[in-house]
Amino acid sequence: MTIDDAPRDALRGGPRELLRWVATGAAVSRADLSRLSGLSPSTVSQRVEALISQGLLEETGAGRSRGGRRPRQLAVPTGGAVVGAIDLGAHHARVGTLDLSGRVVQARTLPVRIEDGPEAVLGALLAEVTTLVGSDPAASAGRVSAATGSTVTDGSAAGALRGIGIGIPGPVQHATGRIVSPSRMPGWNGFDVAAFCAGRVDVPVIVDNDANLMALGAHRTAHPELDHAVYIKAGTGIGSGVISSGRLHRGAQGSAGDISHCRVVADPAPPCTCGNAGCLEAVASGAALVTALREQGVPVDDLTGVIRLIDDGDRQATALARQAGRAVGEILAVVVNFFNPQVVALGGRLADCEPLLASMRATLYERCLPLATQTLLIERVTAGQDVGITGAAHLVIDHVVAAA
Repeated sequence: MTIDDAPRDALRGGPRELLRWVATGAAVSRADLSRLSGLSPSTVSQRVEALISQGLLEETGAGRSRGGRRPRQLAVPTGGAVVGAIDLGAHHARVGTLDLSGRVVQARTLPVRIEDGPEAVLGALLAEVTTLVGSDPAASAGRVSAATGSTVTDGSAAGALRGIGIGIPGPVQHATGRIVSPSRMPGWNGFDVAAFCAGRVDVPVIVDNDANLMALGAHRTAHPELDHAVYIKAGTGIGSGVISSGRLHRGAQGSAGDISHCRVVADPAPPCTCGNAGCLEAVASGAALVTALREQGVPVDDLTGVIRLIDDGDRQATALARQAGRAVGEILAVVVNFFNPQVVALGGRLADCEPLLASMRATLYERCLPLATQTLLIERVTAGQDVGITGAAHLVIDHVVAAA
């Protein structure tokens, strides 16, 4: 059983939670960790020593005495240990390095052409991670070699690239790292991302759907105390990630939360890239809004142009955004009634579209059972543009902690 597979109760006082308490400042000593977890001091000490041996925690000196021996203080190392993160989109990618507490060290946005194929796109993004790690003097002791594609280490656990997390804008079989039938990624079907990256970097590479990583990053940032949540990523496409019992829920094959091809419009309906008609993505995604406006004679180039029209109060664009919000709300109403989450949060580029969010919220209240919405939070994802790489980093950190 991996740390992602364990029930939330089993993680109480587990290595990941101990690391999180130290990273957030909730605990600065073994005694604090014992008090927060309810575990015995000897059990906490064992787990802390394992984390220290892996370079995930360090002792920073003696703390204030409370009547006995001064406790040794704990901290997350800041001396160079980083994880790499790639959040790939249809037209742009966010690439960064983050420390072991999940804080961004460096990040940048790069243009990409998804149609260039997986080898070219992923090769360039891995090289960018190499550049970021190499430009950080503290982390360069464990950098990925741009010349050989292998990891160069100096033997220091705290001075190494510990792994890379990658978010893909399409269905991912998480157990294998393979992409399965993506609708907007020509040439990517069946591509084994994990195997491709393993031949180029000598660190763990964890691959998942981009909506899952947004959900993980948003949840760890904004609502780590909640057990059940749904996070929607609405941009060029539409997807969602599900948090159940405090952990990312992927389902049997990794497709849990894929709402993009749920049908919301009866025939005649817009054709979808999946081959069906009337899918949520075909009527409510950013790409769908661009297409609909063009069909109405409104000259618009991309999603940025759509958002600009909405912000300017364009009647046609605003009406389409409200229709899109209702469509998203109709699908989410089924999800909320069935799953009963504590929060539903909208992220992605369309999250700042107020007409869409307002329409989605109204539809949820109209279609859901009163008990399901009694305490339901309906909000925007507020973690910013780094939410995807934050989720990718936490995926790697969880993997490293589980190994420890």
